[in-house]
Amino acid sequence: MSDALVFEQVSKRYGRRGVKALDDLSFRVPKGAICGFVGPNGAGKTTTFSVVSGYLRPDSGRFAILGHEGFEPFALKGRLQVLPQDADLGNQHTPRELVTHLAQLGGLSGAEARRAASDALDMVRLTDRRDKRIGTLSHGMRRRVAVASALAGRPELVLLDEPTAGLDPVQAQSLREVLADARGQRTLIISSHNLDELERLCDWVVMVDHGRCIRQGTVAEVTGRSSRAVWRLGPGDLPLDAITSAVPAHRFSIEGRELHETAGPEGDLDASSLRIARVLAEHGIAIREVRRGQSLERTFIEDAGR
Repeated sequence: MSDALVFEQVSKRYGRRGVKALDDLSFRVPKGAICGFVGPNGAGKTTTFSVVSGYLRPDSGRFAILGHEGFEPFALKGRLQVLPQDADLGNQHTPRELVTHLAQLGGLSGAEARRAASDALDMVRLTDRRDKRIGTLSHGMRRRVAVASALAGRPELVLLDEPTAGLDPVQAQSLREVLADARGQRTLIISSHNLDELERLCDWVVMVDHGRCIRQGTVAEVTGRSSRAVWRLGPGDLPLDAITSAVPAHRFSIEGRELHETAGPEGDLDASSLRIARVLAEHGIAIREVRRGQSLERTFIEDAGR
C-alpha cells in the first residue's frame, strides 16, 4: 500500500533561541487509513499540520504529500483539505453558502460545488439547517458545518484537528460514524486528546512527543491486541502453574485479580484462550472480562514516560 503522507527527518525551530518544535520527525500514513495523530500539548502536532498545509516551511528534512515532494498548492488543490481546531466560519453565511464556496475554491465548478455541499451537509446530518445563518447554530452544529467543509468534494487527504471537541456524546458518536464511512475512500489524519475515541475509530496511529515520533503502526500493533491479553477474574486461588503448563509458549503474571498474558513469537491468543478458559473452569474461577492488548491511552503514557 502506498503512503498518503511521509515525513523523513523533518525539523522546525522557532524563535531566536531556536526551540525545536519538530526534531528529525519521521513517520508515514498509508493511503486510505484513518490515522490518529497523538501527542501531549507542545509535542509538535500543530506544527506538523502547518507544514503539511503549507503555512510553515521546515528547516530541514523532506516530506511528501500524495506523492508530491513538499507542499505544491496547485498540484494539491482540492486533494488536500484541513479543519483547524478553532475554524472561524463566518456568522453571516449559511452552511450551504460556506461549504459551496469552499468547494469551489477546491476546484469544483459551481454546479459540482453545490452538489458537493449538499452531500456533505447531508453526511453530517445538517440537512434541515443548511439554509440557517451559521451565527444562529449551536456549537455542535457549527462544528459539524466545519467538518462538512473539510469533507466536501473529492479530497484525498483530510487533516482534522479535534473534530469532536465540544460535542455531546450523541453528536460525537454521530460524527465518528461519518468519519468511519470515509475509511478506504480517503485518508483522514485526526489530531485529538481523546484517545479512547481514536482507538475506536482509527486503524493507524502516530505518536509524537517533543517533536519526535515515538511509535507508529496499526492500532492493533501499537496496543498489542495480537500479542497481549488481560483476564479479569472472580474470587479464588488463581491456578498460575496449571495455566502455564497448559500454554507453555506464553508468559503469564498476576496483578490483583488480573491475569496478564503475553504471546510468544509463534503464539496464538485464540488457541490459548480455549485452554486457559478450560483450566479456570476446572478450578471454579469465574471469567469477568477478557481484554486484548492495552488501551491506546495507557500505551501512550508508558511510551511518553520512557
